[in-house]
Amino acid sequence: MGLTLTEKILSAHLVEGEMIKGTEIGIRIDQTLTQDATGTMAYLEFEAMGVPRVKTERSVAYIDHNTLQNGFMNMDDHRFIGSVAKKHGIYFSRPGNGICHQVHLERFGVPGKTLIGSDSHTPTGGGIGMIAIGAGGMDVAVAMGGGTYYITCPKVVKVELTGKLQPWVAAKDVILEVLKRLSVKGGVGKVIEYCGEGVKTLSVPERATITNMGAELGATTSIFPSDEVTYQFLKAQGREDVYTPLSADFDAEYDEVVEINLSELVPMAACPHSPDNIKSVAELGPMKIDQVCIGSCTNSSLMEMMKVAHILKGKTVHPDVSLSIAPGSKQVLSMLAENGALAIMLEAGARVLESACGPCIGMGQSPNSGGISLRTFNRNFEGRSGTADGQIYLVSPELAAASAIAGVLTDPRTLGDMPEFAMPEKFLVNDNMIVPPVKAEDMDSVEVLRGPNIKPFPTSEPMPEEISAKVSLKVGDNITTEHIIPAGAKILPLRSNIPEISKYCFAVCDESFHDRALEMGKSIVIGGSNYGQGSSREHAALAPLYLGVKAVITKSFARIHMANLINAGIIPMTFANEADYDRIDANDELTIPNIAEQIRNSDVIKVTNVTKGFDFECSVSFSDRQKEMLYAGGLLNYTKNNN
Repeated sequence: MGLTLTEKILSAHLVEGEMIKGTEIGIRIDQTLTQDATGTMAYLEFEAMGVPRVKTERSVAYIDHNTLQNGFMNMDDHRFIGSVAKKHGIYFSRPGNGICHQVHLERFGVPGKTLIGSDSHTPTGGGIGMIAIGAGGMDVAVAMGGGTYYITCPKVVKVELTGKLQPWVAAKDVILEVLKRLSVKGGVGKVIEYCGEGVKTLSVPERATITNMGAELGATTSIFPSDEVTYQFLKAQGREDVYTPLSADFDAEYDEVVEINLSELVPMAACPHSPDNIKSVAELGPMKIDQVCIGSCTNSSLMEMMKVAHILKGKTVHPDVSLSIAPGSKQVLSMLAENGALAIMLEAGARVLESACGPCIGMGQSPNSGGISLRTFNRNFEGRSGTADGQIYLVSPELAAASAIAGVLTDPRTLGDMPEFAMPEKFLVNDNMIVPPVKAEDMDSVEVLRGPNIKPFPTSEPMPEEISAKVSLKVGDNITTEHIIPAGAKILPLRSNIPEISKYCFAVCDESFHDRALEMGKSIVIGGSNYGQGSSREHAALAPLYLGVKAVITKSFARIHMANLINAGIIPMTFANEADYDRIDANDELTIPNIAEQIRNSDVIKVTNVTKGFDFECSVSFSDRQKEMLYAGGLLNYTKNNN
């Protein structure tokens, strides 16, 4: 029996465990990336480990999230990250150089390598045949220090692509179709592997769009083969020397198979407020719109920008619509300026933004109250845009540009013939905004620059013999990391200051949570299904840790958030009987006796609701390593204890 591409790469990097699906395995990490919203904390954690230089083949720190410098805090974080990178062996991508995933694909990604990043959309690297996984900042810090990265050995889903996309139908429509079929929970514990003749018809940027939004499936990652298309992309970037052909064996066996005929796809949109709430443009009809935002790590490549420029050429943005465009990297922006496409966008009335995440994370360009905004982004969670009642639709760049001109949701297939958009034979390569680290022998000469907003990593304590605490909050299904710790221009600058950012913890759900949790001293949070979906932000675990949350009991967890809770020393448990969720209310006092002994000896934990006088059971599924982490009070304590 042959191997899938996923199995080949994971096997080649296997450090601990066996390739048995559902069991924990440890893999060697070749590359890491961070961005500034998560990077400051990741580097504080790296410093706390006492490792002088990173031990990966390549680690890169990007500045792309907190680029709105309306106070000292973001700039202080950037200076801190830049100085840590220079000292400890990390490449530093300066503000303005572009979005981490776009730049990493262009300049650093290598087929067959492993990459983890402190950003949930790190799977973008799967577009060139990498096993690229989003992770918490602490996991990234450990990997930079040479530590093993642990995941559950995944099932592998084969998505068999046949046919070819019709004119004006986009790669965005491919991943929207996958989300429509599998849902935001359908990829949990799985890797999505794209195969079939249809793969050859997709460029690397198109593949990267698809793997990028695979994060919304809850998947561990997504991956395409590395083939002649990959080679041509790398050659155009002047990096053909890193090319390796990679594909699944012809007789590889998969756990599931999904078949998609690209020729049959139509333009679609993810409707508010979930990436899997999919409807075709025909179903939605000519809906009036208020705003269009084009860009993000999902859809900001050169080819996508050229298609947008073609649609806008000689036209004017509808007077009732605000159009903003953010090219994904300095490389893309420079080439648009050089070939005249940038002038076309400006002449049409577009507002061109810097090459950064921007509106995707609520950093500017919030829509009007109740406004309908078409975005080429990856998430449309309620409030993420910065406008609480904003109605966000996720669409392709082609659909977005056509609609910006018409003022209503418009099928781009009405634009007439689509010209051939060819990848350039050579990209404009200028890495002058990437600062290499100093040599190891010179690291002592580098001063790490710390501003007053940078606070130490919050401490945690070893697991107590018993947890007895009140329920500080009960929430429903599909609670995202946006609910736990929001993004946006007001809150993102506080990512290096856990005491301050904790004031916004769960504020979307209950504004009184912060004060109540502090007053309780220690508490337990109750949640529904798919708790913690969305971003990789470990702050959604660190802020509850700071506020005294000792355990979270839910119907089910999203993968990255569950790992982050364990890293923080917070115990994640699921209801053995989901009906028990309905029997528990806020302020109920729960007791978990002999918690360490229970975890050591069983996968079932007994919990007593003291207030209502009944017992219920919770399930846990921890590896021996995760148990030791929880006993120690989290990954940082565990790492110190084992060094």
